Amino acid sequence: MALYCQVTSSPSLTFKRLPPLNSSLVGSSGNIVGRAGRSVLKCIATTEMSDETIVRRSANYQPSIWPHDFAQSLASNYVVYFCCQGEPFKEEVRLMLNSVDPLHRLELIDDLERLGVSYHFQEEIKRILNKIHNNNSSNYNKRKESLHVVALEFRLLRQHGYDIPTEIFENFRDEKGNFKPCLKDDCKGILSMYEAAFLLKEGENSIFDDFRNFTTSYLNENVKENKDQYLSTVVSHELELPRYWRMPRLEARWFIDVYETRPDMNSIVLELAKLDFNMVQATHQEDMKSASRKWKKMGLGDQLSSFARDSWMMSFFRAAGMTSEPLYGYCRSMSGVVNALITTMDDVYDVYGTVDELELLTEAVERWDVNKIDKVPHYMKIFFLALYNFDNELGFDVFKEHAIDIIPYLKKSVN
Repeated sequence: MALYCQVTSSPSLTFKRLPPLNSSLVGSSGNIVGRAGRSVLKCIATTEMSDETIVRRSANYQPSIWPHDFAQSLASNYVVYFCCQGEPFKEEVRLMLNSVDPLHRLELIDDLERLGVSYHFQEEIKRILNKIHNNNSSNYNKRKESLHVVALEFRLLRQHGYDIPTEIFENFRDEKGNFKPCLKDDCKGILSMYEAAFLLKEGENSIFDDFRNFTTSYLNENVKENKDQYLSTVVSHELELPRYWRMPRLEARWFIDVYETRPDMNSIVLELAKLDFNMVQATHQEDMKSASRKWKKMGLGDQLSSFARDSWMMSFFRAAGMTSEPLYGYCRSMSGVVNALITTMDDVYDVYGTVDELELLTEAVERWDVNKIDKVPHYMKIFFLALYNFDNELGFDVFKEHAIDIIPYLKKSVN
């Protein structure tokens, strides 16, 4: 089954840089230097605050390459398709989790997490890991299994919040604290320990530094010599950037292709991962369309286009990276708008506003009072009212669903 992908070419944009007019603000490159150290350019725009003309600045940001009409035109039937086709595969995976031996069960959980489908089996995974923790909590320092088993178990348990001591690795070190020479024949185990070394707690830095130094040195030396193409690909990927530092959905998309080449690949797990990826992508598209409608309704992209970034799509992408599970759609769309508002606020303060104007805006935001914006220019009124109305709308939605008043916290976060 092929993964769905749609590529759209972006329009060509041309921008002309305008020369700065105030020599006291000109940096070495000939551009005006802003308060945040940005290279900014003079914008031909004025606001009447008094009899004098205020010279405005602009960072010369490019317009968004994501038209709202294009966003609303996206459509997919994969959500319905997954509901029809995905359930049998999910049931098969549940049977595997209940029937395979302990090592294969741990490896299956790890594969499901890397493929981005573990959220379908949260109860089963929690039950399995809880049983492992209860059975081994009294003898972690006496474990005799292979390095791969111990490191994989340690990593999965820590990843899910269990308090696992580093003494679990003591059997793999000699009396002097050095790692035993026999480990150098276990590339799979070394990789598992390398991944585990990124799950440290406070006070464990020195221990995990030993793990990272040893495993990194070993993997760098052996990645090119390893005849297992799958293992070499995963090792190279991990050495480039550890898996826990990557965006989960992009990591899942990469691992689907890699998992397909693995000799012991499970076709049922692979098919479920492909179905799920397309379903989640379709869900994200619907959430993105919701964020697009809210942002377009605010009008900030049009009203403040002379100096502020219209970053709604980038902001939504950031939100989708933080919360990718399908059930968090409302969080994704609203977080995308929040991120775009923060970006606009940054441009108002760092690029365009004068000190006097910003003092008035700051007072209005701190007091959360629309009556305080009568003296600010039009562009600031537009921004403040958009922020004010959005926070109240978000607070109303949460209060309606959960009977919790979050508006005081939203006001505090803005201030």
